[in-house]
Amino acid sequence: MGLRINDTIPDLNVETDHGSFSLHEFVGDNWAILFSHPKDFTPVCTTEFGAVARLSEEWEKRGTKVIGVSVDGVEEHKKWKGDIEKVAGTEAGFPIIADAGLEVSKAFDMLPAEAYLPDGRTPNDSATVRAVFIIGPDKQLKLSMTYPMNVGRNFAEILRALDGLQTAAKNGVATPADWQVGEDVIIPPTVSDEDAKAKFGDFDAVLPYLRKTKVPG
Repeated sequence: MGLRINDTIPDLNVETDHGSFSLHEFVGDNWAILFSHPKDFTPVCTTEFGAVARLSEEWEKRGTKVIGVSVDGVEEHKKWKGDIEKVAGTEAGFPIIADAGLEVSKAFDMLPAEAYLPDGRTPNDSATVRAVFIIGPDKQLKLSMTYPMNVGRNFAEILRALDGLQTAAKNGVATPADWQVGEDVIIPPTVSDEDAKAKFGDFDAVLPYLRKTKVPG
């Protein structure tokens, strides 16, 4: 059984190019995002990690740590960082997990339990290790996305989803389709009109079950 939304992530001890630590220790009291990649020195992955590096200020604004995972070792990760930084035009200051034994990949259900890495492996041997996991300060999985090998991830959407998760968690609301920061949010159906008025003030009842309001504050 794979991880489901609101499951607590496994507290694995991991080895990275920034040293060894547990996943729960890494998250601490922050939000965190784990990005998986099938292998170092592959083209799409290099552009994606470059995108992560360029967004360092955005992650910091949101109190969010980022960490990569790839099936290669620490020394490969350190060498790969040079390529990532060349593509990004900036430092790649986040750690990358060395998941040669596939412990993280299997624990997060990115690869089946019987998966192994053969000698002379290629990216196709770990092709399903290509996912995004957003984790809350409570160490619970809040969102996951899985992409195929041939489509690079949309980091604007990952930021948007993170903003939505943080807004919902802070204010007890939901966000509509295509929501962006500053736009109206949705009052959950479990909140009565009376309580909604007390908590949010004015709101727009588009439908009896669809009520929109400004984000408090």
